[in-house]
Amino acid sequence: MRRTSTGPRYAVALYRVSTAEQGHSGLGLEAQQASVRAFVATQGWTLVAEYSDVASGKDDRRPGFQAALARCRQLGATLVAARLDRITRRAHTLSGLLEEGLSIRAADMPGADDLMMRVYAAMAQKERELISERTRAALAAAKARGRTLGGDRGHRPSAGPDAAAAALARREGAEQVAHRLVLEVERLRGEGVIGQAALARALNERGVPTPAGSGMWTHTTVARVLARAAPEARLCEPFPRLRGHGSAGR
Repeated sequence: MRRTSTGPRYAVALYRVSTAEQGHSGLGLEAQQASVRAFVATQGWTLVAEYSDVASGKDDRRPGFQAALARCRQLGATLVAARLDRITRRAHTLSGLLEEGLSIRAADMPGADDLMMRVYAAMAQKERELISERTRAALAAAKARGRTLGGDRGHRPSAGPDAAAAALARREGAEQVAHRLVLEVERLRGEGVIGQAALARALNERGVPTPAGSGMWTHTTVARVLARAAPEARLCEPFPRLRGHGSAGR
């Protein structure tokens, strides 16, 4: 997944506290929310969703975390938190998200861009490699002393090109465009633009790229994209309320 480079920049907020942190000043959900909203506003981005968890940052199964990732992938949005450790305390998780192409920002590091986030992840990766090297050295020393070590750990070649994976990537890209368009359509409808032909004209006037990246919007193009994102089109809210564990209605 790669973030869409055209059109408005969307942001998805993620807040997290552990049970032990809830009573500590400055670590509450409301403080994080204020920090993130201020950061997003200074960037000129549109905050489209907010999620929260009360759980350890080492738990990547958190419902708010997973929901925020799904929304970011859906829209090509940037994941924003008050601090980087509010997203995860697992360095390899952060590295994997960046490798996937997810854009991540922390409000307490306003100058940090995708490259700096990758540097942070790379430093964590280097530390893991050093640990691995020390482990291999210890195993080699044990073997030299005559100890019998585990079974076959030989290299396994990686799989070749996967046509199914490529098709899936193309489909996910098309769905991301469709979900982003839903937000544009909801704004136009809020301004009184009704009907697929009228929506197509408005999208052309505003210079919104078509799914193919070229050509003009038509009522047929609008219908096809909205059909692809039909569930989202029915449920979409221009400004969703804070969702996630322990934060409904905030």
